[in-house]
Amino acid sequence: MSQQNEHIDVLLQQCLAGKQSAQFKVYQKYQKAMYNTSLRIVKDSMEAEDVMQESFLSAFSKLHSFKGEVTFGAWLKRIVVNNSIQRYNKRKKENSTSLEDHLYRVEDDDVGSQDYGETERKAQKVLQTMNLLKENYRVSLTLHLIEGYDYDEISQIMDMSYANCRTTISRAKDSLRKKMAQLV
Repeated sequence: MSQQNEHIDVLLQQCLAGKQSAQFKVYQKYQKAMYNTSLRIVKDSMEAEDVMQESFLSAFSKLHSFKGEVTFGAWLKRIVVNNSIQRYNKRKKENSTSLEDHLYRVEDDDVGSQDYGETERKAQKVLQTMNLLKENYRVSLTLHLIEGYDYDEISQIMDMSYANCRTTISRAKDSLRKKMAQLV
Protein backbone atom coordinates (compact mmCIF):
# COMPACT_ATOMS: atom_id res chain seq x y z
CA MET A 1 0.00 0.00 0.00
CA SER A 2 1.39 3.39 -0.91
CA GLN A 3 2.19 6.03 1.66
CA GLN A 4 -0.53 8.28 0.25
CA ASN A 5 -3.15 5.52 0.62
CA GLU A 6 -2.03 4.91 4.19
CA HIS A 7 -2.32 8.63 4.92
CA ILE A 8 -5.88 8.87 3.58
CA ASP A 9 -6.83 5.70 5.48
CA VAL A 10 -5.59 7.30 8.72
CA LEU A 11 -7.53 10.48 7.94
CA LEU A 12 -10.68 8.49 7.20
CA GLN A 13 -10.39 6.65 10.51
CA GLN A 14 -10.06 10.02 12.25
CA CYS A 15 -13.12 11.27 10.36
CA LEU A 16 -15.09 8.26 11.56
CA ALA A 17 -14.05 9.19 15.09
CA GLY A 18 -15.54 12.66 14.50
CA LYS A 19 -12.31 14.63 14.22
CA GLN A 20 -13.15 17.78 12.27
CA SER A 21 -9.54 18.63 11.47
CA ALA A 22 -9.28 15.30 9.61
CA GLN A 23 -12.45 16.10 7.69
CA PHE A 24 -10.97 19.46 6.72
CA LYS A 25 -7.76 17.78 5.49
CA VAL A 26 -9.78 15.32 3.38
CA TYR A 27 -11.83 18.22 2.04
CA GLN A 28 -8.69 20.17 1.12
CA LYS A 29 -7.20 17.14 -0.62
CA TYR A 30 -10.21 16.44 -2.86
CA GLN A 31 -12.23 19.66 -3.17
CA LYS A 32 -10.64 21.04 -6.33
CA ALA A 33 -10.99 17.80 -8.30
CA MET A 34 -14.57 17.29 -7.11
CA TYR A 35 -15.50 20.88 -7.96
CA ASN A 36 -14.10 20.47 -11.49
CA THR A 37 -15.97 17.18 -11.90
CA SER A 38 -19.23 18.79 -10.89
CA LEU A 39 -18.63 21.90 -13.00
CA ARG A 40 -18.20 19.82 -16.15
CA ILE A 41 -21.66 18.37 -15.60
CA VAL A 42 -23.76 21.19 -14.12
CA LYS A 43 -22.07 23.99 -16.15
CA ASP A 44 -22.51 26.61 -13.42
CA SER A 45 -19.84 27.51 -10.88
CA MET A 46 -22.26 28.26 -8.03
CA GLU A 47 -24.20 25.05 -8.66
CA ALA A 48 -20.95 23.10 -8.82
CA GLU A 49 -19.85 24.57 -5.50
CA ASP A 50 -23.19 23.62 -3.92
CA VAL A 51 -23.05 20.09 -5.33
CA MET A 52 -19.48 19.66 -4.12
CA GLN A 53 -20.37 20.83 -0.59
CA GLU A 54 -23.44 18.59 -0.45
CA SER A 55 -21.41 15.67 -1.73
CA PHE A 56 -18.78 16.08 0.97
CA LEU A 57 -21.49 16.30 3.63
CA SER A 58 -23.08 13.17 2.24
CA ALA A 59 -19.74 11.36 2.07
CA PHE A 60 -18.83 12.24 5.65
CA SER A 61 -22.25 11.24 6.95
CA LYS A 62 -22.10 7.91 5.07
CA LEU A 63 -18.40 7.27 5.64
CA HIS A 64 -19.24 4.22 7.75
CA SER A 65 -20.60 2.58 4.57
CA PHE A 66 -17.32 3.08 2.67
CA LYS A 67 -15.95 -0.46 2.32
CA GLY A 68 -12.65 0.37 0.64
CA GLU A 69 -13.40 -1.74 -2.44
CA VAL A 70 -12.34 1.29 -4.51
CA THR A 71 -10.22 4.25 -3.50
CA PHE A 72 -11.86 6.91 -1.40
CA GLY A 73 -11.38 9.41 -4.24
CA ALA A 74 -13.26 7.17 -6.67
CA TRP A 75 -16.05 6.63 -4.14
CA LEU A 76 -16.33 10.37 -3.52
CA LYS A 77 -16.25 11.12 -7.26
CA ARG A 78 -19.16 8.73 -7.80
CA ILE A 79 -21.17 10.68 -5.20
CA VAL A 80 -20.27 13.97 -6.89
CA VAL A 81 -21.15 12.70 -10.38
CA ASN A 82 -24.51 11.31 -9.23
CA ASN A 83 -25.37 14.52 -7.34
CA SER A 84 -24.29 16.64 -10.31
CA ILE A 85 -26.45 14.70 -12.75
CA GLN A 86 -29.42 14.96 -10.39
CA ARG A 87 -28.89 18.70 -9.95
CA TYR A 88 -28.52 19.26 -13.69
CA ASN A 89 -31.67 17.29 -14.47
CA LYS A 90 -33.61 19.10 -11.74
CA ARG A 91 -32.50 22.50 -13.03
CA LYS A 92 -33.30 21.46 -16.60
CA LYS A 93 -36.85 20.56 -15.57
CA GLU A 94 -37.33 23.76 -13.56
CA ASN A 95 -36.27 26.12 -16.28
CA SER A 96 -36.35 24.80 -19.77
CA THR A 97 -33.88 27.29 -21.17
CA SER A 98 -31.71 26.67 -24.17
CA LEU A 99 -28.41 24.86 -23.78
CA GLU A 100 -26.57 27.89 -25.14
CA ASP A 101 -27.29 29.69 -21.85
CA HIS A 102 -25.25 27.02 -20.09
CA LEU A 103 -22.25 26.92 -22.41
CA TYR A 104 -19.06 26.21 -20.57
CA ARG A 105 -16.75 29.04 -21.43
CA VAL A 106 -13.05 28.54 -21.00
CA GLU A 107 -11.09 31.75 -20.95
CA ASP A 108 -7.98 32.07 -23.10
CA ASP A 109 -4.75 31.98 -21.17
CA ASP A 110 -1.85 33.95 -22.54
CA VAL A 111 0.68 31.24 -21.72
CA GLY A 112 4.09 31.06 -23.38
CA SER A 113 4.31 28.31 -25.97
CA GLN A 114 2.62 28.64 -29.35
CA ASP A 115 1.96 24.87 -29.48
CA TYR A 116 0.40 24.92 -26.04
CA GLY A 117 -1.84 27.83 -27.04
CA GLU A 118 -3.03 26.01 -30.14
CA THR A 119 -3.70 22.82 -28.16
CA GLU A 120 -5.56 24.85 -25.57
CA ARG A 121 -7.75 26.50 -28.22
CA LYS A 122 -8.57 23.11 -29.75
CA ALA A 123 -9.47 21.71 -26.33
CA GLN A 124 -11.71 24.71 -25.64
CA LYS A 125 -13.44 24.25 -28.99
CA VAL A 126 -14.06 20.55 -28.23
CA LEU A 127 -15.46 21.36 -24.77
CA GLN A 128 -17.71 24.08 -26.16
CA THR A 129 -18.89 21.81 -28.97
CA MET A 130 -19.62 19.03 -26.47
CA ASN A 131 -22.07 21.42 -24.81
CA LEU A 132 -24.07 21.53 -28.04
CA LEU A 133 -24.70 17.78 -27.91
CA LYS A 134 -27.86 16.21 -26.54
CA GLU A 135 -27.70 15.88 -22.76
CA ASN A 136 -27.15 12.11 -22.64
CA TYR A 137 -24.40 12.39 -25.28
CA ARG A 138 -22.68 15.22 -23.40
CA VAL A 139 -22.86 13.52 -20.02
CA SER A 140 -21.73 10.12 -21.34
CA LEU A 141 -18.79 11.67 -23.23
CA THR A 142 -17.79 13.73 -20.20
CA LEU A 143 -17.83 10.66 -17.98
CA HIS A 144 -15.93 8.57 -20.52
CA LEU A 145 -13.38 10.94 -22.05
CA ILE A 146 -12.82 13.49 -19.30
CA GLU A 147 -13.56 11.62 -16.08
CA GLY A 148 -12.17 8.31 -17.33
CA TYR A 149 -15.05 6.03 -16.38
CA ASP A 150 -15.37 2.77 -18.27
CA TYR A 151 -18.54 1.54 -19.98
CA ASP A 152 -19.65 -0.56 -16.98
CA GLU A 153 -19.40 2.38 -14.61
CA ILE A 154 -21.15 4.76 -17.00
CA SER A 155 -23.97 2.31 -17.62
CA GLN A 156 -24.54 2.10 -13.84
CA ILE A 157 -24.32 5.87 -13.32
CA MET A 158 -26.69 6.63 -16.19
CA ASP A 159 -28.94 3.65 -15.46
CA MET A 160 -28.70 2.05 -18.90
CA SER A 161 -27.57 -1.29 -20.26
CA TYR A 162 -23.93 -1.89 -21.16
CA ALA A 163 -24.80 -2.21 -24.86
CA ASN A 164 -26.87 0.96 -24.80
CA CYS A 165 -23.99 2.76 -23.07
CA ARG A 166 -21.50 1.74 -25.77
CA THR A 167 -23.94 2.74 -28.50
CA THR A 168 -24.66 6.08 -26.85
CA ILE A 169 -20.96 6.90 -26.50
CA SER A 170 -20.26 5.84 -30.08
CA ARG A 171 -23.10 8.00 -31.38
CA ALA A 172 -22.00 10.88 -29.15
CA LYS A 173 -18.47 10.72 -30.57
CA ASP A 174 -19.88 10.66 -34.09
CA SER A 175 -22.16 13.61 -33.36
CA LEU A 176 -19.24 15.52 -31.83
CA ARG A 177 -17.10 14.87 -34.93
CA LYS A 178 -19.89 16.13 -37.20
CA LYS A 179 -20.44 19.27 -35.15
CA MET A 180 -16.69 19.94 -35.05
CA ALA A 181 -16.52 19.56 -38.86
CA GLN A 182 -19.35 22.07 -39.27
CA LEU A 183 -17.40 24.63 -37.24
CA VAL A 184 -14.27 24.37 -39.38
